[in-house]
Amino acid sequence: MTSKDEARPSALAPFRHRDFRTLWSATLVSNFGGLVQAVGAAWLMTQLTDSATLIALVQASNTLPIMLLALASGALADIFDRKTLLLAAQCLMAGISVILAVVAWQDGLTPWLLLGFTFLIGAGQALYNPPWQASMQDLVPRKDLASAVTLNSVGFNMMRSVGPAAGGIIVASFGAAAAFAVNALSYLPLLGALLRWKPQIAPRTAPPEAFLPALSAGLRYVALSPNLMKVILRGALFGFAAVAVLALLPLVAKSHPEGGSLLFGGLLGCYGVGAIIGALLNPRIRTRFNNEHIVRLAFAGFAGAAIVLGQTDQIWLHGLAMLPAGASWVLALSLFNVTVQLSTPRWVVARALALYQTATFGGMAAGSWIWGGVAGAQGIGTALTMAGAVLAFGAVVGFWFKAPEFGTVDLDPVNRFREPELALDLRGRSGPIMVMVDYHIAPDDVQEFLRLMRLRRNIRRRDGARNWAMLRDLEHPEHWTESYHIATWDEYVRHNLRRTKSDAEVTVALRALHRGDGDPVVHRMIERHAVSPQDDIPLVGKIEIP
Repeated sequence: MTSKDEARPSALAPFRHRDFRTLWSATLVSNFGGLVQAVGAAWLMTQLTDSATLIALVQASNTLPIMLLALASGALADIFDRKTLLLAAQCLMAGISVILAVVAWQDGLTPWLLLGFTFLIGAGQALYNPPWQASMQDLVPRKDLASAVTLNSVGFNMMRSVGPAAGGIIVASFGAAAAFAVNALSYLPLLGALLRWKPQIAPRTAPPEAFLPALSAGLRYVALSPNLMKVILRGALFGFAAVAVLALLPLVAKSHPEGGSLLFGGLLGCYGVGAIIGALLNPRIRTRFNNEHIVRLAFAGFAGAAIVLGQTDQIWLHGLAMLPAGASWVLALSLFNVTVQLSTPRWVVARALALYQTATFGGMAAGSWIWGGVAGAQGIGTALTMAGAVLAFGAVVGFWFKAPEFGTVDLDPVNRFREPELALDLRGRSGPIMVMVDYHIAPDDVQEFLRLMRLRRNIRRRDGARNWAMLRDLEHPEHWTESYHIATWDEYVRHNLRRTKSDAEVTVALRALHRGDGDPVVHRMIERHAVSPQDDIPLVGKIEIP
């Protein structure tokens, strides 16, 4: 056995943790119900209308809410208790599923009403996904995170291998209303598991962010993180093209003379089997290939599957094509998910995951609508072949936008603070705060100093600083001053709490270049043109070590 094999964590390591086992098992049941419901909705739409666009919009109605609501859910998950959000989302989905089952039982569904109900269930899923994904690091240690994300994929696709087939049997035997009822019941085990879960919540060292500033902070962090932007762009492209297979699969099944809900469920079952195979091979593939090669393999594998579906009309070939499609789906999306989580500090991880999901599922929603329109105008085969071509292009894009390697930087917080000795007491909303840091730099070190300051600028802006500037004294050129603004004192405290150990490496390097006595001098100032009696009342804050 090689040292690399010895270092590779067990794919089953997360099962050592009881909370993960319990929630994972309950999630299996919930996933089963969701997949049965999806088959019922997709197949019922084929009975309510012949419109390829409306049929494809069933998939879009599940994914569009994630594009619209995921960022808000991510911000809430980083501000408030994640367990409470998870319970609220599950209750919402369970309630909507019960109503959908009752209306279907009364034969009261129309195409647009069915889309409305699936949209609402998708909205619940949009609220659920970011806090659930961000909770992985509350359930398992960091070294087991990749395995936990993969096991989530395994669990979902275990159910995908049996859920759609079971859904097809249920729909064929008892009707779509029964499928919706099964989904409503499937939420109960997960609700029970969430109620019993007692997560360890770290004590807050700063007031929680307000909602709108939290949204802005998440957008800013991701926009200033090139690695995250690469993942988000590739995820959006993959979702846009790959969703054609899932969106048009009901029409593929219906196109066969012997086609029906059973064939549709069987094809989805093949897709689920492929996904399980991909998930089981995922740890070994990660040890042999870098992330970009895995992403290209996933794009190429799904491209081949889409083209086979579009260019052949034999059932056995369609079932065979669904195997690499499922494997490629898991390889790409699980890798994107882990990369986002391991490339983002804990304070903003739910928002980063939400933006990734917004892009990916937004791509799926747009793809479902566009490929449905293409299928209606040009035929199913043309739409699937064109989607395959876009996926092949996605593999080539990697030569310019390579998927980053994850786990190469230490994103744990520095936690190096001291109580300030302020002569002026402040309240949390006091501001704006202006910070200036003075350096004494030798002429020979100026170029290296400016290189490090470019890194520092990105770190400052990413963590909330505004109006960052680098100033040089005209009379004493060896004197340099870094300046920036923070909106309030509370934001200044949060700005320092966001500092990671990787960021601190830049600070250490800057200190080494400083030629003055002691550490660089930090000036903390508040802008004031007038002071009311209600302002600047006592507040104990913390300051950074430069």
